[in-house]
Amino acid sequence: MLLQFSIKNFKNFKEKTTLSLVATNYDKDTHETNNIYHNNTFNLRILNSAAIYGANASGKSKLFDALIFMKHFVISSSKESQQGDTINIEPFRLNTKYENSPTEFEIIFIFKNIMYRYGFEANKEKIISEWLYYKPKNKEIKLFLREGDIFETHTRKFTKGKAVINENLVRDNALLVTVSAQFNEETAIAVITWFKNLKTISGLNESGYHGYTMSKTTDLIYKEKILNLLIAADLGIQDIIPQKFDISTLPSEMPKEIKEIFIQKIKDAKEDVFSDVLISHKTYDTNNQSSGIVNFSLDKEESSGTRKFFALTGPILDVLENGYTIVIDELDSKLHPNLVCKIVSLFNSKELNTKNAQLIFNTHNTNLLGSNLFRRDQIWFTEKNKYGASILYSLADFKSNKVRKKELFQENYIVGKYGAVPYVNSFDYINLSNSNLIND
Repeated sequence: MLLQFSIKNFKNFKEKTTLSLVATNYDKDTHETNNIYHNNTFNLRILNSAAIYGANASGKSKLFDALIFMKHFVISSSKESQQGDTINIEPFRLNTKYENSPTEFEIIFIFKNIMYRYGFEANKEKIISEWLYYKPKNKEIKLFLREGDIFETHTRKFTKGKAVINENLVRDNALLVTVSAQFNEETAIAVITWFKNLKTISGLNESGYHGYTMSKTTDLIYKEKILNLLIAADLGIQDIIPQKFDISTLPSEMPKEIKEIFIQKIKDAKEDVFSDVLISHKTYDTNNQSSGIVNFSLDKEESSGTRKFFALTGPILDVLENGYTIVIDELDSKLHPNLVCKIVSLFNSKELNTKNAQLIFNTHNTNLLGSNLFRRDQIWFTEKNKYGASILYSLADFKSNKVRKKELFQENYIVGKYGAVPYVNSFDYINLSNSNLIND
């Protein structure tokens, strides 16, 4: 489970910014049974979901960009670059002090009942510093600390990592944790595995996980679970029928060389490739009695909201069944507010979320604030100041005499009580009659 994620000097975020999934004590008597996982090993109460609100361009997606960058870099820093290659770091560019300063990432998580704290600082040329601590019980133990070219490692608990260092196998632009995992360092593998299990998807473009969900429909048990979610969403769906890709349907005018490459890629995949899913709906006679079934193409004939919800079912079920953390940018895009509420309620349910999976998402859907789904510490805001720097804060950061746990969060947010809303000037006096816009 994710406990905390911090960044500094990344895109919109100039100062250190922290998202915490550790529950506060302010709302200890609300949503305690559903929204909270109690970890007795570390005496922690951990949130199962968090929603991030904010005006457009306030930093919501940029926060997720930071987590996505960290995930990708931790997994692949030693594989996808060579000595001298630049690191794709994007520091805060609106302040001369920060545009040439390093960017910092740190994450705290629990994996297989062990707590890890891992982080690094980097600029475009090299890793400035890197650290890994773990906490199997009550005491945090330093596994390694890297400062430039100087490495300090635990003598007994990071021995393979030490050997990697002694053999000079860690490049300036690669992370020690990535390299060590390649040489079977146990704790480094745990870090890499957790990041691989961290799911980060876009709610604006479902093409990246649409195929994953389609492939899951060939498993009858998994298909039934997907279908149950679709039926619960009241989309009028009776069945889903995956359509395997038929090579014979390739256009005859397609050049032979391209066709051969395409066919070879399908063969190399060593798994079924799907072209579409048929969605079954009931038909009715003139007396409104059920008369049969008609199939529609998901890709060509169903709404964008139906396509997105179908695509989401695969990753959501995967996360719930394995206790992973999923981060969704723009979850509410194309979806009805009630559907978004249902998705969130899956994670806030002790009965349905038995593995304590987590959902983190950003949204403009203020209906969620009035749905009694969240505690104050599950509601977060991003806000950008006049100098272009974003900040992140929780509703639980407000003093209790200013924000009461049973007040109308939705109405108060819309009127700007918590900030993080756009202050739009009047459109009444905007001159749209510029002669340059008129085509004489």
